[in-house]
Amino acid sequence: MSSAKKLIKTELKKSPNKKLELEKLKRAVVAQLEASGKSAKKAQKAFDAKLQLPCFAVKAGIVQLVKGADEAPEAPAPAKAEKEKKEKEKKRKPEAAEAAAAPAPAKQSKTTAAPSKTMGAMRMMGAAQATEYHKEHNIEVSGSGAETFRPLADFADTGFAAAVLECCAKFAKPTPIQAQCWPMLISQRDTIGVAETGSGKTVAFFLPVLDRLYAERSSGGGGKRGVRVLILAPTRELAMQTEEVCKAAGAACGIGSVCIYGGVPKGPQKQLLRDGASVVVATPGRLLDLSQEGAIDLSGVDYMVLDEADRMLDMGFEKDVRTIMAQTPATRRTVMFTATWPESIRSLAEEFLSDPVRVSIGSQELTANHRVKQTVEVVDQSQKEGRLPQLLKKYCVGGGSNKAGGGVDRVLVFALYKKEAARVEQMLQRGGHKAIAIHGDMTQEQRTRALQQFKDGSMPLLVATDVAARGLDIPDVEVVINYTFPLTIEDYIHRIGRTGRGGKTGISHTLFTSFDKAHAGALQNVLREASQEVPQDLINFGSSVKKKEHKMYGAFGGDAKGPMKAATKIVFNNDSDDD
Repeated sequence: MSSAKKLIKTELKKSPNKKLELEKLKRAVVAQLEASGKSAKKAQKAFDAKLQLPCFAVKAGIVQLVKGADEAPEAPAPAKAEKEKKEKEKKRKPEAAEAAAAPAPAKQSKTTAAPSKTMGAMRMMGAAQATEYHKEHNIEVSGSGAETFRPLADFADTGFAAAVLECCAKFAKPTPIQAQCWPMLISQRDTIGVAETGSGKTVAFFLPVLDRLYAERSSGGGGKRGVRVLILAPTRELAMQTEEVCKAAGAACGIGSVCIYGGVPKGPQKQLLRDGASVVVATPGRLLDLSQEGAIDLSGVDYMVLDEADRMLDMGFEKDVRTIMAQTPATRRTVMFTATWPESIRSLAEEFLSDPVRVSIGSQELTANHRVKQTVEVVDQSQKEGRLPQLLKKYCVGGGSNKAGGGVDRVLVFALYKKEAARVEQMLQRGGHKAIAIHGDMTQEQRTRALQQFKDGSMPLLVATDVAARGLDIPDVEVVINYTFPLTIEDYIHRIGRTGRGGKTGISHTLFTSFDKAHAGALQNVLREASQEVPQDLINFGSSVKKKEHKMYGAFGGDAKGPMKAATKIVFNNDSDDD
């Protein structure tokens, strides 16, 4: 019977430049292994295992034979007695091999899960290379044992199964947040990721757990039933976008996911849960509703993600998050991803994460994506309506223009209020533009349809309120126009973060009026930090930075370090017999 390694090498040597597409190579080798007597499952497993050897490199879906990276030749199959002897020795020291290959996890207060089999196949950068990588991408890693977790240079270095890596085929290499977080997550350490929007965080936190679920399924055991992975997101749009990524990544592995959010009937969501779901992406409110109705059981969750945690607290979900986490086992692995690192997030992390490793990409202060060219134009309030069509003409948007004609594919226009978004949408449509809006007065079905039309390009202009500032993850948004400045500088950062995603560049153009002058100082700081031009008209408003107000109590919020308590609703009962 031919070995998988030998067959892979033979196929690669027959091809030009000793390279082949992964899927083509897999089909050829698996077919030969099956012909030699292996079952289909064992053949695929053998192929995946041998592909991790140093003599093979996988990049962007292409497998290449690496010269001089071959390991010692495979030993012939031992005799039965010798095999039994080795098996006994293995049982005496079951963890020796993995302990030598993987970084030693620090002591944790809760039970540590068994190490992933992937750990032994993981290949981290050398110390010198890691230092250079950290310097280049402004990465800071902290926490116990942080120095043992060095970045991964390539997707193949993860040791993930080929099926798990299929979703990365179109990318040349991991993003910094992926490269640095994967070693911790593979080693099953609680992890905090602080990075700008559009940096590939979903793939960063999902692929390690997907690999473990896939390994369980491939081994024939199938693993335990019920919800294993729970991902919390603050908005419906973000939950839907995250679940799309999870669904696409899990498709090749046969692992599905379910999205739970409000604004739609509960019946279909309950049915999806009854059908069985290992991965659930949810907004806190709807998840609590279904939990209270007994439609979902969180007692089997062993991997939990708080996505956009700062936004979650900003929107007043702290109490809901605490209630949900209390329903999950204390032994779960917890991962928190956030774009900012305020005191409220630190307090939550200290309470719910066990001895975490924290990865910060870029400055820990609130900063804009440096790949976005920011233009701020000071105008009179009455000029905005006439200025918007001029900007769309400048960027060659609408009217059937496209990239081939020198224009852009998609532009996102931000308005402040729901009625303003609807009015701007109608104004653009009257001007002959293909525009559609998304805001809170629309049903979930209408919002989903609008988002889909923007994604497929049939509506190249999307007018949105801040409901979409963190919920949209569309790689081809090339221009963001702030028709009206947001209420906070944080929302400005997240708005312009809708472009320049996935390593690409983008453009933001902001119309700033005298009504927005309270934000002039903070905006100047953001522009200077990103080495962008600060217009003199903006400087004329002054450079002082207004103290951040609490969303509920305004300037009277005090200096409390943590999130303030939610307001209590008091109900007066008039049914007393004393009336």
